[in-house]
Amino acid sequence: MNKIVKYTLIGLGGTMLVAGGAAGYLAATFDPNAYKAEIIKAVQDSKQRTLKLDGDIKLTFFPKLGASLGKVSLSEFKNPQTFAAVEDVHAALAFWPLLHGEAVVDAVSVSGLKATLIKHKDGTSNIDDLLNKSEAPASESTLKFDIAGVSIAKTELIYRDEGSGAEYAVRDLDLTTGRIANGVKSPVKLSLHLQANQPKLDVKLQGKTALTFDLAKKLYQLEGLNLSASGSALDITELSLQASGDAGADLSTKSFNTEKLKVSVSGKQGSNQFEAQLDAPKVAATGDKFIGDQLKLSAKLNGTNTVAATLTLPSISGTAQAFGSKALTLAFDATGETLPGKHVSSEMRGSFAFDTNKQNFEVALAGALLQSQVKAKVAVSDFADPFIRFDVDVDQFDADLYFPPSDKPKATTPEKPFDLTALRKLSLDGKLHIGALTVAKVKSRDINLTVKAHKGLLNIAPFSAKLYEGSVSGSLAVNAAPATPSFTVNQMLTGINVAALTKDAAGFDTVEGHGNVGINVTTHGATVSALKKGLNGSATLNLTDGAIKGINVAQKLRDAGSLVGKTQTQTGNPSEKTDFSELKGSFKIAQGVAHNDDLSMKSPLLRLSGNGDIDVGNDSMNYLAKATLVKTLQGQGGQDNLSGLTVPIRVQGAFTSLKYSLDFGAAISESTKQKVEVKKQELKTKLQDKLKGLFR
Repeated sequence: MNKIVKYTLIGLGGTMLVAGGAAGYLAATFDPNAYKAEIIKAVQDSKQRTLKLDGDIKLTFFPKLGASLGKVSLSEFKNPQTFAAVEDVHAALAFWPLLHGEAVVDAVSVSGLKATLIKHKDGTSNIDDLLNKSEAPASESTLKFDIAGVSIAKTELIYRDEGSGAEYAVRDLDLTTGRIANGVKSPVKLSLHLQANQPKLDVKLQGKTALTFDLAKKLYQLEGLNLSASGSALDITELSLQASGDAGADLSTKSFNTEKLKVSVSGKQGSNQFEAQLDAPKVAATGDKFIGDQLKLSAKLNGTNTVAATLTLPSISGTAQAFGSKALTLAFDATGETLPGKHVSSEMRGSFAFDTNKQNFEVALAGALLQSQVKAKVAVSDFADPFIRFDVDVDQFDADLYFPPSDKPKATTPEKPFDLTALRKLSLDGKLHIGALTVAKVKSRDINLTVKAHKGLLNIAPFSAKLYEGSVSGSLAVNAAPATPSFTVNQMLTGINVAALTKDAAGFDTVEGHGNVGINVTTHGATVSALKKGLNGSATLNLTDGAIKGINVAQKLRDAGSLVGKTQTQTGNPSEKTDFSELKGSFKIAQGVAHNDDLSMKSPLLRLSGNGDIDVGNDSMNYLAKATLVKTLQGQGGQDNLSGLTVPIRVQGAFTSLKYSLDFGAAISESTKQKVEVKKQELKTKLQDKLKGLFR
């Protein structure tokens, strides 16, 4: 036994001595630099590229097989321009592990690598000649390897697409690792500078983690991942990203998992600062199925107001094609000077389902939103050409709390056209109910509407609501398909308190009364002014027990005795009004001008008729009314000889400063003519009676 051990040790020692001697001899006698010219020629002949070896090639044979290269560069195909270059490369293999089928690599280092990959306009690239597509794929090697470490420094990689003009660059790439071997946890550090022009990108990235793998079992694990990035992307500046957590993969079972994953991002877009964060304590996927617990996504926007939103999913499960959650919480919190009470918070709960195979997404939510209670169901189908269905119920909403109407005069700035082109791609069908609504001071209740949109045509029909002691019903249509959008409005207001409505809606306080107003108009244009000037259609008015503000016609007629032969003009006086028991009229509207010929107003003291134009497009009117006294004026301080007196009243000017002109001269002249005619008729009758008596 002792002899066996003895001879074995002697044989092993001899082998080592011979191997060491052979390696030493090769290292002392073999000069690889003598073969530079042959190497360069071989590359030129086989690849038609120019290889430059500017530094000395250094080889080691024992105890490690290794090589060090100085500066090396390779030209483009059939072109002296440099394709890739490196300042220094070093790699070495331990000699003895090779005898056991193991590759133990000493630290591999690459420094100063620069390469440019170009995709030409014809679809070819500048590395096509280096890719031997006819070669069969290499069989999986059973050779084990063990790398003591990898170091890559000062590396620059560029990709350029000559067809699109896009360019992507990885600069200042630095990568260092610890020992890389099966079952060994290796520290990894990475930093790089990423730049692109399509899309615009300029980001510096740094990261570190610990990598463990088992090639035979196809297991990979990242622990303590810590990644950070900063720079700009698209129109976002001051971009900052942080990511941390653990991740693992089992490729044999196609299983993936993450734990304690946190991702946060912040930046600035214009004048708005934003930040967002994802917390995923545990996400696991096997095959096509996955499950996640306690996922939380939060976002915050700092602009005029600070708005924060948080989405919480206690659990989420499904496949890459279909997934969802039976419970979710969506919370909002906003602060700012323009908000009611400078603070608004709300929370909604619900569920969602997403199915890519069926091209369908559904979400149901209920709870507080701003200062409203909301129940909503929304579904989206056909993702390539989305079709939206919804059913929303809101208890109340006061838009003026968030967008208060201003009483200040508007600055005379050029009117900007509105853009409705988004309607051309909108396809939806839904219902909306609002219990109480305030918009631009206009108050309404029990609003119900059905909305349909397709290929630029938006229809709201039927539409109904209760407002100002009455109701409204009808339809609204918008056609945004042509370059200039068109509108159709068909509304019937029944039992409306007109004074309250017009005062809140337009600050127009001229007519009082209750009754019905019908509107059936069309128009087209891209500005409010154009819409007003393009109005065509008709309108009807039927009011009772009201008044026209700005003038007291009855009082003016009472004072007619002192105004005989004169014309009196006055601007509207808010303290004066002309009462009526009935006011009727119909209007034909053309190019923004509403023309009326059948105005009829009745009151105990007078009758009024008229005709004229209301120029909606220019916010003005020119109208001639005729007021006639009735006999009931007697005994009320009036004069009996004024009964039946008709006074022309001209109303004209801008809506905000209407002028009323009463022509008493024309009234007395007309009255005198009427009385003369009456006397002539009386004399004629008497003469006829006398003549009849003479011939009896």
